[in-house]
Amino acid sequence: MEPVSPADIAAARTALLPVVRRTPLLESSALSALVGGPVYLKCENLQLGGSFKVRGAYLRIARLTDEQRAKGVVAASAGNHAQGVALAAASLGTRATVVMPAAAPLPKVAATRSYGAEVVLYGAAVEDALAKARELADQTGSIFIHPFNHPDVIAGQGTVGLEIAEQCPQVATIAVPVGGGGLAAGIAVAASEAAPQAQVIGVQAEAAAPMPASLAAGYPVAVRPGATMADGIAVAACGELAVSLLAAHGARVVTVSEESLSRGLLLCLERAKQLVEPAGAAGVAAILEHTAEFTPPVVVVLSGGNIDPLLLSKVLRHGLSAAGRYLVFRCKLPDKPGALGTLLMELAALGANVLDVVHERVTADLRVDEAEVNLHLETRGPEHCESVISQLRKAGYTLLFS
Repeated sequence: MEPVSPADIAAARTALLPVVRRTPLLESSALSALVGGPVYLKCENLQLGGSFKVRGAYLRIARLTDEQRAKGVVAASAGNHAQGVALAAASLGTRATVVMPAAAPLPKVAATRSYGAEVVLYGAAVEDALAKARELADQTGSIFIHPFNHPDVIAGQGTVGLEIAEQCPQVATIAVPVGGGGLAAGIAVAASEAAPQAQVIGVQAEAAAPMPASLAAGYPVAVRPGATMADGIAVAACGELAVSLLAAHGARVVTVSEESLSRGLLLCLERAKQLVEPAGAAGVAAILEHTAEFTPPVVVVLSGGNIDPLLLSKVLRHGLSAAGRYLVFRCKLPDKPGALGTLLMELAALGANVLDVVHERVTADLRVDEAEVNLHLETRGPEHCESVISQLRKAGYTLLFS
């Protein structure tokens, strides 16, 4: 017998109806044109707490006994599960302690505290926070609320799948960001009955992708996560329940590059008017990078929208660069009056907008009669970038890219 069944998710749906939002499904014309058929965005970034996490957290805590809830709950998270647990605990009248990595984004820490939870900052990664949370639960007798490896959490997340089936009955492909795998597993179980024709495709960042090897092995295989902007899905190991459920329901998993993640976030913001975090944009990134894998109608789950404004500015710049609309280069010039002005006039004639310029006259690799400028330009796309580079080189400038 499976640990989570369609009936479990239907029961979860009933329990969550008074609590969570039924998030909208919005068609993306840009992605639809790319795929050749309808592509819809399931906007869990608009959910309470800014992500789908409150669904599983609320169901898990609601099903504790009164005696268990009186002892309080403990959780560990880089941000979204933290906020989901804090919100759910406050709604159900129980005390919550959340352990977050020491470098967790400040807005996520502040939001978690604002929902009433006590926040403990500990360790460098989510795995460190998980170990500390388990230790605190053992010391205090509080109930540990796992972010993904529990049947109630998976059933709660699976209610997203029921909503997708109701909002898009003909859905052929569902793209889901994958960290520990609870959301994708719940959606796969829900879709097996509510939308059996649908293929679930999970998406992980290339730098932190334990799920492909885990599905191949049939059990969780740990990896050492590399640096990725998608901190919300950066885990060392997936959940045992998620691996078994995804395998049982024929789900597939693809990985995406950092470039695709930034382009996906930019597309969500610019074309769909949806603010999402990099992990939340993983499904969009997968369509951009693996277009042929997605048979329409496609539903892409935007799993969360909690992003640090400082990270947002960096990711947007990265996305603009990946889309060929942001050009950065260094250029050596004669160190004489008018040389910089001439270069800037050349750029103006080419239609490039100068965003930033740094003029260096004294560095170790410059001759006494040379200067160097570092330029950040806004361009109109890849073809315009190539034209700017080509015309500057024809004018005798040597461009250096790093």
